[in-house]
Amino acid sequence: MNAVIKAIEYHLPEKVVTNDQIAEQYPQWQVPQIAEKTGINTRHIAAEGELASDLGFLAARKLFESGAVAPADIDFILLCTQSPDYILPTTACLLQSRLGIPTTAGALDFNLGCSGFVYGLSLAKGLVETGQARNLLLIMAETYSKHINPEDRTVRLIFGDGAAATLIQPDDSPHAGIGPFIFGTDGTGAANLIVRKGALRPDDPPKQTPYLYMNGPEIFVFTLNTIPKVVHNLLAVAGKSIADIDLFIFHQANAYMLEHLRKRLEIPTEKFFVEVRDVGNTVSATIPIAIKQAQQAGRLRSGQLAMLVGFGVGYSWCATLIRLP
Repeated sequence: MNAVIKAIEYHLPEKVVTNDQIAEQYPQWQVPQIAEKTGINTRHIAAEGELASDLGFLAARKLFESGAVAPADIDFILLCTQSPDYILPTTACLLQSRLGIPTTAGALDFNLGCSGFVYGLSLAKGLVETGQARNLLLIMAETYSKHINPEDRTVRLIFGDGAAATLIQPDDSPHAGIGPFIFGTDGTGAANLIVRKGALRPDDPPKQTPYLYMNGPEIFVFTLNTIPKVVHNLLAVAGKSIADIDLFIFHQANAYMLEHLRKRLEIPTEKFFVEVRDVGNTVSATIPIAIKQAQQAGRLRSGQLAMLVGFGVGYSWCATLIRLP
């Protein structure tokens, strides 16, 4: 039995912040030029008091309401977030109770950013294919807006909030599945995307800020140097070529970065999915949101082979292949 993605639903906060609104507030920011590069026109922002668990709850409820699975049938919850409700307890435990999932279910959080969904698929695959879970709920939920300084145009124009809920189940079809995987980590890049205050490690007083810091140029260089190798390594391990892949879905960081990666890898435009205009960078939720959008647009259909590549904060990266049942 192969672990497969059976269904995905996502939820975005009601509040929408447009480029025009930001430009009106900060006329010195050259918002039109930045927006042209990033490809982002609007982003959804969580309301005050609206947390990642709230977004994850609504995404999961939407999944249940679709008829894909009932809460009573879920036997494991994996939640990826870097903006949990509390340092402890585990936010996945809070969602178990709130969603009405049985107390016999396992539940855990894992802290990863933009590579989180692909890492989550690897964890889900292990649990499902070893018989430890049959109906696994994989939730990506993020509210990076809570970490952002309103005066920081480097990050405010890019990031949005959102959540996605994915159902992973066993399937006996030989033509559906998840894997193989390529993983990577380089902790020397940790300081280039970081929130230094809020946990337990003390830092130099000038650096003790609750806001997200991003060194955009360094992140860009890391991505262009690393991700093409990751893609070629995965293709080699899988015995595939770019021509064999029906659709490439990378972490939806921004349109500028994605276009540079597409060109460097010589991936045809029709095989490369980009949809950040009305959502922005929702961190770990970008890939499942993009998968759902690709399905709705007819760009990804059952039986087709897609490559998923996540990369970012950590530095952390992960890539895999999926074929939907």
